[in-house]
Amino acid sequence: MDFLTSLHISGTGLTAQRTRMNVISMNLANVNTTRTEKGGPYRRKVVVMEQESVEDFDAVLAAQSESESGCGVRVADIVEIKRPFRQVYNPSHPDADGSGVVMMPNIDLIAEMTNMIIARRSYEANVAAINAAKGMALKALELGR
Repeated sequence: MDFLTSLHISGTGLTAQRTRMNVISMNLANVNTTRTEKGGPYRRKVVVMEQESVEDFDAVLAAQSESESGCGVRVADIVEIKRPFRQVYNPSHPDADGSGVVMMPNIDLIAEMTNMIIARRSYEANVAAINAAKGMALKALELGR
C-alpha cells in the first residue's frame, strides 16, 4: 500500500464518520419532535456505509495482486428506522390523541450517545492513521538526505 492510498482510505473514513456524527446529532436534536413536515413524529435515521468501489480496471488488478481488501468507505444511504414510536401518556400535550397518548420519536438516547462515542473514536483513529502515514513519509524523506 502506498502513501496516497493510505491517505485516501483514512480520508474516506473521516468523511463517513463525520456524516455519521451529523446524523446522530440530528437524531439527538429531534428526540422530542412529535410533528414533522411529513406528519407524525420524527423517525430515527442511521447511516449505511459500504466499501468504496474501484472504478478503473488497472486499479482492480493492482488491488487483487497486492491482496488489498478495500479502497476506502463511502456512505451508501441514510435510512429511517421503521421501529414503532414510543407512546407517552401526556394529555396536556397538543399532539395527544383522545386517550391522552402522545407518539414520541423512536430514538433511544443512550444508544445514540453510545453511537456518537463510537463514531468519534473511529474519526480519531482515522486522524491517527493519517498522522502516522505523514510521519512515516517525513522520516523516509529524511533518510534521503
